[in-house]
Amino acid sequence: MFNKIKKLTFFIVMTLFIIACENKNKIETDKINVLTTINYYTNLVEEIGKDKVEVISLMQEGEDPHSYVATAGDIKKIQDAELIVYAGLHLEGRMEEIFSKLANKKKLNLSEKLDKQKLIKTEENTYDPHVWFNIEFWQEQVKFVTEMLIELKPEEKEFFENNLKKYLEELEITTDYIKARIEEIPKESRYLITAHDAFGYFAQQFGMEVKAIQGISTESEIGAKEIEELANFIVKKNIKAIFVESSVNHRSIEALKEAVRSKGKEIVIGGELYSDSMGDSKSNANTYIKTLKINTDTIVDSLK
Repeated sequence: MFNKIKKLTFFIVMTLFIIACENKNKIETDKINVLTTINYYTNLVEEIGKDKVEVISLMQEGEDPHSYVATAGDIKKIQDAELIVYAGLHLEGRMEEIFSKLANKKKLNLSEKLDKQKLIKTEENTYDPHVWFNIEFWQEQVKFVTEMLIELKPEEKEFFENNLKKYLEELEITTDYIKARIEEIPKESRYLITAHDAFGYFAQQFGMEVKAIQGISTESEIGAKEIEELANFIVKKNIKAIFVESSVNHRSIEALKEAVRSKGKEIVIGGELYSDSMGDSKSNANTYIKTLKINTDTIVDSLK
């Protein structure tokens, strides 16, 4: 019954979105009004657009995009947007259905423009959507955003391109920082155990192996079998720490910790990682680069 109500609510809200957005006159402004889904992409647009853009994120700190359901309160945000930027690859679930039906809106599906042959394939025609954790993919997406902003505001081309150049340099420095820190972890200890499989691209780029209780979506089932198998793996590999995530319920990791304890080994929770959402200014994880560094420091300090 709950799922039927949820589906009906989504259908009604989506219909309202489409009607309202297609009939909305464009608001004239000096800034480009941009709507993003997750706050990682809010930061991306702001890094290139600076004061030439007005960016609003649908999802706030700690929100899970996999299970996000649009509300009537989101209508105005979509109405006012001149450009909609989103991840794609089913990260935002049914929100993609809404975006695909907005014929008169500029849209940028950032993952759609990446080379699929380089992505992590989970099953036929399905890919891991957490592409931002590979800095090389992020650099490509930054360029896509820059191109779109130039298209919308060509008179600011030099401004956007200068911001792009500076940001790409900062990303190279960040890559070097992460590589150096990961080297502090003994090779036999480079296992990252999390609640859901969000760090595959990070592991791929920086030479780690990820094991997770859930798959790439937080809506996938959590089974006792998966927890048992992962507990055995932790004991066998003598892994020092496991990690909770800021946008995922901690119960599954707590259950894993108890399963490991039942096998005679104590495992610590090494800290909280930012996966599907950045943090806020209080956590000092309110930018993409800060988030990557904080995640890296948390992982390395717990596993080395």
